[in-house]
Amino acid sequence: MANRPLRRSPLAIVSSAVLMLAGCATTPYTNRSQLMIVSEGEEMQLGAQAYHQVLTESKIEKDPRVNEMVRRVGQRIAEAANRPDYKWEFVVIDDPKTVNAFALPGGKVAVYTGMFPVAETESGLATVMGHEVAHALARHGAERMSQQMGMQAVGTGLAVALGAAGTEGVTQAAAMQAFGLGAQVGVLLPFSRSQESEADHIGLILMAKAGYDPTHAVDFWERMEKTSSGKAPPEYLSTHPSHGTRVKQIEEWLPEAEKYYSRNPSVTDEKLPGAA
Repeated sequence: MANRPLRRSPLAIVSSAVLMLAGCATTPYTNRSQLMIVSEGEEMQLGAQAYHQVLTESKIEKDPRVNEMVRRVGQRIAEAANRPDYKWEFVVIDDPKTVNAFALPGGKVAVYTGMFPVAETESGLATVMGHEVAHALARHGAERMSQQMGMQAVGTGLAVALGAAGTEGVTQAAAMQAFGLGAQVGVLLPFSRSQESEADHIGLILMAKAGYDPTHAVDFWERMEKTSSGKAPPEYLSTHPSHGTRVKQIEEWLPEAEKYYSRNPSVTDEKLPGAA
């Protein structure tokens, strides 16, 4: 009896088509393979639009000393990121109740004043900004959009249409969500647990390359744990790693990060405004 040719299901055929249409990408330092449908140009355009929307709805800090400190740390992290094609911008949002920061594709970075008491020093700020820039550098937002678009294509069987359409059908709200920004200013949505851990890993390297002692990252996340004590859900209910897991992972990555670190006398570690 002759062997019958193996028949593939329509779902498998569409899934293969989506993967063929998607580009291949690899994250820096961790070398993780990514499904990537969204081009960097499209991602940067959406990031610039999201940044403009946030600034329009926010109160911008005017204190020159505060802005200079954030810009100084940010520029060092940007140099470590080695993306001269990014149009780097650093802004401080005056919101003492919001303990957050974000970085969008193309180098648009914001820090809320509520982060200063937790960061305490420039090295704490470098931990925060390194983590956020790592999200942009690893293209986590574009990866999340690509995954969503791929799932939609598989569900509808429109893989070819997806390849032709690009991100034209992506709404600004969907882009904001993919970049970790909520509908309300100051509300940041978490990336996946694996992406958050990856941002910790890459961010640790970035702050070390920028001249900040990476061991200070442990101190920062321990302060964050105290700040959110009693507020964070158990790890299995959250997309963020638990603070205990986070600190343990960072301690495991420290030997790698310390290879990039060399003490630079020009890198200061001043106290931030509002720090205890």
